[in-house]
Amino acid sequence: MSLYTLALFLHVSGAIGTFISLGIWLFGLAALRRARLVEQVRALAWLIIIASPFMVGSVLLLGVGGFEMALSTWGLSTPWIAVSLVSVVLIGPIGAFVLDPRMRTIFALVRETPDGPLSDAHILRTHDPVLVIAASTLATMLLGIVFLMTTKPPLATSILVMVATTFLGLLSSAPSWTATRKRSRRAPDGVNHGEADPYLKKTIWTRQW
Repeated sequence: MSLYTLALFLHVSGAIGTFISLGIWLFGLAALRRARLVEQVRALAWLIIIASPFMVGSVLLLGVGGFEMALSTWGLSTPWIAVSLVSVVLIGPIGAFVLDPRMRTIFALVRETPDGPLSDAHILRTHDPVLVIAASTLATMLLGIVFLMTTKPPLATSILVMVATTFLGLLSSAPSWTATRKRSRRAPDGVNHGEADPYLKKTIWTRQW
């Protein structure tokens, strides 16, 4: 087994782990915004938090394997590799310094709260648009990096791809900003706790099985 083959294995394994943990984040955040009870938020926040170390480890494997392959075969000056490395450095802190601290704050808030309907303070935390913006941008930028690795475009195209994916991530999170602004304009009562449980609504995303 050559060193390149081992690096490729680490790189692919890291990519798989990264997207698995990112999927947990995205679906967990989507469910968090639909939560109406403290116990629901507690369970979802815990799930997202325990996925964070898995994300960090996966990104490290992804980076170590990719760096070794770049050094041994392509060279760090290769345009698409240089853009990919810069993009990884830029998105690296998102999970550790943006998503994880906010989720730990939410978990600490609901951990000592008795089961029951969410208060306005809880709802404000769970509907923080920064969470959606960070996760959406991270997801689209990772897809952009995968595109660079598979198509290996020139420098100008590589930069354009990453700018476009960043913009797409920000654009996809726009509905969360709108929803948060609408919610802030409602009466102080906040959410109507008597409404039907949103987890039981039959929609394209969630249905009663």
